Amino acid sequence: MTGGDRPVRVGVVGAGPWSGLIHAPMFANHPRTTLAGVWARRPGAAEEVASPYGAPGFSSFDALLDRCDALSFAVPPDVQADMAATAARAGKALLLEKPLALGVGPAEQLVDAIDRAGVPNQLDLTWRYADGVRSFLRDVDAAVPVGGRARFITDAYLGSVFATPWRLEHGPLLDVGPHLIDLLEAALGTVVGIRAHGDPHRWIGLLLEHDGGLASEVSISAYAPVGAGRSGEVAPIRAGAEVYTSGGAVEVDTSDVFDATTMTRIVDEFVATVEHRSPHRLDAHHGLHLQRLLATAVADIG
Repeated sequence: MTGGDRPVRVGVVGAGPWSGLIHAPMFANHPRTTLAGVWARRPGAAEEVASPYGAPGFSSFDALLDRCDALSFAVPPDVQADMAATAARAGKALLLEKPLALGVGPAEQLVDAIDRAGVPNQLDLTWRYADGVRSFLRDVDAAVPVGGRARFITDAYLGSVFATPWRLEHGPLLDVGPHLIDLLEAALGTVVGIRAHGDPHRWIGLLLEHDGGLASEVSISAYAPVGAGRSGEVAPIRAGAEVYTSGGAVEVDTSDVFDATTMTRIVDEFVATVEHRSPHRLDAHHGLHLQRLLATAVADIG
């Protein structure tokens, strides 16, 4: 997919908040990648994200495909499911956002397209690349867990750059649920059962059953004010997890994991996945597993 020491050419799909804050700079500034360009429905928006890094903005998705080896997605889930499948059929490596899609059917179709094309792919579950989270998981692995809980509480959907149409329509379960379920699964074992209650536009509670017999709980809200944030913070949040063990509690705060080390690690591992065509443990199949769990929770809530 790449030749010799040539950097991986990565195109960014979408020009929303994450594109300018995260996706474009992390590929433009990494020594093993170049920003090949940005596509958006509005050409002006694509150019606004791409131009600070000397990259082009594209109004044609096919034109971006012609210029890149890989794509990074920063679009709503239903848009990602369709465009990522097209990119897979074109032989492009994929860095995918969570959730894969808005429903299980489109997610299955995307994974099928990826499998048929055999393209490298990786899921951007940002928490899992953070130093603090990896240290937390090592500490849990060294203990004998009893159970755990995780939370993501914010008022971001009441008015911030993240109050986008798909998030406001579906609530935070599809948006942040993958982070929370994935983290507890990594700590306590594969989630084999899930139950949900609450209001998707107020507060959601999840009960997870893990394959080793352990249980854990999740609390989610994007409509609960949590106090003033730090200067420059987009939306203050309370996020993290605790696992209770026979030796005491092991905790991690995930409210501020979007640092340079985390972003560099995401790209490091993506480049390795692309260049060696080796499966990543956080791939589209893992994303489909999370999508099916989310679908069960959505059905519970109604």
